[in-house]
Amino acid sequence: MDTGILSARLYSGSVSPGKGPYKYTAPIKPQQAASLVAAFNGGFMMSVAGGGYLTEGQVVYPLKTGAASLVIYANGSIKIGPWGNGPGLTMANNIVSVRQNLSPLVTNGVPTALAATPNWQIWGATCSATSCVGPGIEHQWRSGVGITADGAAVYVAGPSLDPLQLAQLLVRAGAVNGMELDINPDWPDFATYNPQIPGGVASPQNGSKLLATTVQGPWTFFEPTWARDFFTMSARP
Repeated sequence: MDTGILSARLYSGSVSPGKGPYKYTAPIKPQQAASLVAAFNGGFMMSVAGGGYLTEGQVVYPLKTGAASLVIYANGSIKIGPWGNGPGLTMANNIVSVRQNLSPLVTNGVPTALAATPNWQIWGATCSATSCVGPGIEHQWRSGVGITADGAAVYVAGPSLDPLQLAQLLVRAGAVNGMELDINPDWPDFATYNPQIPGGVASPQNGSKLLATTVQGPWTFFEPTWARDFFTMSARP
């Protein structure tokens, strides 16, 4: 996703992060749908995210140094990396949103040592092979986001992934820094929108899934009851 032509925004869900209301929250409104190109899921519920949340200039949960962070600036550009690690990853007046989720998966173009640890549970509690009842499994639906050397955003997701495989996917997609987003079957979701009429508005009817087998789809981000935070990518004027 070319952030030179697409502008990012963090939306809050009906439950996560809580402590609202917020201007940008589920569902996507018609005014924003007019330029919407893509949308994708955010991270864990804040109680298990291992980090903080800042949106619309408001610190909802304190930001944690070293936590994997997707930072959105006032001009709609983004940066991904460990919070506190260099320019653009410390608090500044031009930062409008920060979504933190666990520890970094990819730094400097390679999977982190932590991503390769055999203790996969540090990357979140997973469902069993068939449902979210019972013991979890290492290889489960996972999603992640990264940023390339030239500033493009990349999203990856799939079933039967462990944390290291997710990191390797991000690297293969060109990410120099990357992080895990939400996991388990109910949450990963990437949708693109293509109105058939010039100047048309994005809607569930003209949206497409990245992966046909995801539970969620292009309708998810238009539901008022959608619980989780998410990101949108919109065409710049």
